[in-house]
Parts: sequence; structure tokens; C-alpha cells
Amino acid sequence: MQNLCLRKALKQLVCIFFMKIAFIVGPFPILSETFILNQITGLLVRGQEVHIYGYHPDDTSKTHPDVEKYKLLDRTYYIPQIPNNYFLRFLKGLSLICTNFYKKPLVLLQSLNIFRYGKRATSMRLLYSVIPLLNSQSYDIIHCQFGMYGIEGMILRDIGAIKGKLITSFRGFDISWYVKACGKDVYNELFVKGNFFLANCEFFKQRAIQLGCDEKKIVVHGSGIDCSRFTYKPRYPRPDGKIMIATTGRLIEKKGIEYGIRAVAKVAKLHQNFEYNIIGDGYLKENLQEVIDELNVADKVKLLGWKNQKEIIEILDNTHLFIAPSITAEDGNQDAPVNTLKEAMAMGLPVIGTRHGGIPELVEDGISGFLVPERDSDAIAQKVHYFIEHPEMWEQMGRAGRVYVEEHYDMNRLNDELVKIYQQVVMSSSHSFHQIPNVSVNS
Repeated sequence: MQNLCLRKALKQLVCIFFMKIAFIVGPFPILSETFILNQITGLLVRGQEVHIYGYHPDDTSKTHPDVEKYKLLDRTYYIPQIPNNYFLRFLKGLSLICTNFYKKPLVLLQSLNIFRYGKRATSMRLLYSVIPLLNSQSYDIIHCQFGMYGIEGMILRDIGAIKGKLITSFRGFDISWYVKACGKDVYNELFVKGNFFLANCEFFKQRAIQLGCDEKKIVVHGSGIDCSRFTYKPRYPRPDGKIMIATTGRLIEKKGIEYGIRAVAKVAKLHQNFEYNIIGDGYLKENLQEVIDELNVADKVKLLGWKNQKEIIEILDNTHLFIAPSITAEDGNQDAPVNTLKEAMAMGLPVIGTRHGGIPELVEDGISGFLVPERDSDAIAQKVHYFIEHPEMWEQMGRAGRVYVEEHYDMNRLNDELVKIYQQVVMSSSHSFHQIPNVSVNS
């Protein structure tokens, strides 16, 4: 008995220093989710073993340089492509069963349990999700990025496809749009079976608690950026007096970019010498170009399309002011403190953000920038006008923003804290994990 206890203690001690971690994600890698990439590379640098389970991305033409630097594709296991045609999906599913049945027959049979898993089983999506896990070993931590993948991770663990303590990160649309679309009880089972939860801001932590998450099982753990890659520079007017303004984000409804465009169109009636660059792409591109043309500001507002991180940094380096006009979309989708805003602040840009989601936790109103109501182009225009009239405020606010991001969102500090969270979850013995000490993490 004494020897058994000693072996258990030694095993836990080893886990403190070395852990096997599985990341369950969506499409990987994609440029818009550098926060996931930052966690993976941070764990690897800290000597942890990480495997990634996800879907092939639609676009592989542009990837972050860290994907190659850390050879992340060698650590990635993809779910087989699922045919849209149900007959072809069924035939391919049968082939997958036949070729893999010897590995984990009970797991494969469980994935087809239509009485327990309903559409996930009848559509064979659960079967396809099981395939890359058939050769996997036990993990110390299963970290699911976004709530819907937490549900998937829970089911995969239930049927024995993967083993480990289950942690789920809530990041935005999964705790806003997804809940509205699927119902407020969508995470009920996950809240019971999940071992621990992370929210990337206090706003979404409280949302999870309201939905039923035990407040003792969730902490705020922000999305970090590598501050060393975003060089701080005080902002001063150019000799020619031209003001450079920028927004970075996907061209989708919740980014509220239309309101940024309408705001600078109002500013154009008083100030002519400026340029507004919008970095990103998305389904609203044509609509936004129509708005630009309709407002007759095509000479001042440019849709630049997707840019890689190096290109974004070059643009922001020559920018004076950053706008993040996020809104709550009609489908309920909301933003956390977005990384693009953190990056701009880290580079010393004064910012204008909206009182939306987690943004007020990042932008200190009147200190690092200004906060305005959602969908209020007049308010954005007023703040842009103020910045143009008061360039002496640029350096002061930009410096305050840099300091705040370094203190609260530095990737290295947050990754140290993530390891600490993992260790505490691994060492907790009860199913509910209520005895996990409060983890001191930055929001």
C-alpha cells in the first residue's frame, strides 16, 4: 500500500514538470486564431508535449511563421474529410470502420450509438471525429478551444476515444451566438462533466456562470500576444499633416466596420487630409465597398484584404489611430478583448473601441483611448475629430495602452499561468474539482 501511494505521488510529481496535452480545435491552422497558436507554442517552449486534433483549413495559402518554426503540422492529426453527399459519407464511413476496427472496436461502435448521440451518430460525424484518436494514448489535459469543441471533447472522452482531464476555453461566439442558436441548456452536461473552464474575459466568465457553470470551476485567462513582436513607438503628426487611421478584423457583422466607415465619412466633412485602412476579408466585403462608394470616400477609405502579421505590423507602424467598432450581431455574436486591438495598443496607438463584450476590460476610457456606444458612428466621428484636433494626446494614451497590454496580456506571462492551471487540474483528485485553489491569472 505504501509503495502504491509512493508511485502515485511520483507520477503526480512528474506531471508537474511534464504533461501530455491534447488540443481539440476547429480548422487548424488559421490566421485569425493566433491566440491558439500562441498557447501551443508557449507550451512547447515550456517543455510540454502537445498534440492537435482538428479539421483541415479551407485556405492554406497563408499561415503564421510559427507553424513551420515549431513544425506544428507534424503534431496535428486531422479528422478525415466528411463528404456532403450522405451516400458517399456512408461508404467512406464503412471503409473507415473496416480499416480501423481492430484498433478500438468498442469506441467505433459507441460512435454509432444513435440512441445516445442522435444526429452526431446518424450523420457519422462522431465516427469521423474518432478516427484520428484511435492511436492516441492517455493525456494529462484535453484542452478544447471553444465551447462547442468542449462538447465534442466530452463525448469523445465518454466513449473512450481519449482520456484526460477536460478543460474548455470560452472565447466569444461560442458563449454568445452558439448559445442563442442552440439554446441556453446547450452546455448543461459539459458544465457537469468538464473538469475546468477558462474564459478569455470577465464578461464571458459571468455569462458562463449565468448559464450554469460552477463559479469554482472557471477562471479568466486572457488571450495573449507576443509583445516583443509589436514594437512600441510614440505617435506624432507627419510633416505633411496626414492622419493615418486603421482597423484590423474580419469583414463580418460583429466587427461593426460599417460604423467605422460611416464615422470617417462624417469626419471627412471637416478634415480632408486622412486615410482609413481596413485590414481583413470576409463575406461583407462587397457590401462595405458599396457603403464606401455611396458615401463618396473611396479616395480615403481602403479595403486592403488579408495581410500576414508582418504586413499588418508595417501598416500599423505608419498609423496614428486605431478603431475597433465591434457590435453585437443580430445573431447574438459578440467579441472578447480582441487581439488585433491589443496589438495596436502594444505598438503605441491610441484607440477608439465600443462598449461591447470584453472590450471595456481592455480599453481604459480616457486613458488609453475612448469607449463609445455600439452602432454609433456619430460618437466614433466625435472621438476621431478629437484626436485630430489634439495630437498631443497620442503619445500619452498610446503609452498607457502599451503598459496595460504588457501587464495584462503578455503571452509569456499568460502561458506560465496556463501551465499552472494545468498542473492544478492534474493534481486535483475529485470529480468536481471544487478544491482547486483560486488561480491568480490576468484578465
